[in-house]
Amino acid sequence: MNLNAPAFSLFYHDGLQLAYFDAGDPSGPPILLIHGFASTATVNWVHPGWLKTLGEAGYRVIAIDNRGHGASDRPHEPEAYHPSRMAADAAALLTHLGLPDADVMGYSMGARISAFMALEHPHRVRSLVFGGLGIGLCDGVGDWDPIAEALLAPSISDVTHERGRMFRAFAEQTRSDRIALAACIQESRVLVDRADIARVDVPTLIAVGTRDDIAGSPEELAALMPDARAVDIPNRDHMLAVGDKVFKKAVLDFYREIGRQ
Repeated sequence: MNLNAPAFSLFYHDGLQLAYFDAGDPSGPPILLIHGFASTATVNWVHPGWLKTLGEAGYRVIAIDNRGHGASDRPHEPEAYHPSRMAADAAALLTHLGLPDADVMGYSMGARISAFMALEHPHRVRSLVFGGLGIGLCDGVGDWDPIAEALLAPSISDVTHERGRMFRAFAEQTRSDRIALAACIQESRVLVDRADIARVDVPTLIAVGTRDDIAGSPEELAALMPDARAVDIPNRDHMLAVGDKVFKKAVLDFYREIGRQ
């Protein structure tokens, strides 16, 4: 685990103050990282070693704290968390940095946001990496209402739902605003129609842990897309796949294959 977080900066979009870091090789190809639900740019991308891995490989590494998370503003209204609005935040960050486009990589909810970015801001997305999200992007990822209930419970000791306890503990670990996260989980699960994802023709890598019971099949999602490939992350569940060495190698190989070096 790498604990050395870079300095964060702020920008404004949609009436919100949003935090981000811009690190790695400033002259390298830019990669925009979008973290998962209840996480942060630091927890998702710095601690598991992604910033170190990508920076040492010569990439400019940019990561946003999604609205409701980390050091960004945390609205409590569910409608603030539609994936279209969070995708617009990510596109606005590229504009703020003077970048016409970037390779975009998201994990879990961040992968869903990345998909919306590719559909609604296609000229900003050069390639995609979906981590921790396969066909669940289109078909759903199970019943998450108990997660919202767990986040709003008076105490974690009141939570009996297994996945709810997992996310409540994670939210407490990251010192998150649980009301904001409950609003986020209510609104951010918007599905992408299969016909729509089939229109996304940029090179795409889809990586999911073989023990992930949330994401859905990466192969099934890749089969819908014109230029997508799937990779299994062996013996990893949804939480542990994010920093896995197989995942990192697959991403570096993918970027080399598509000429990002």
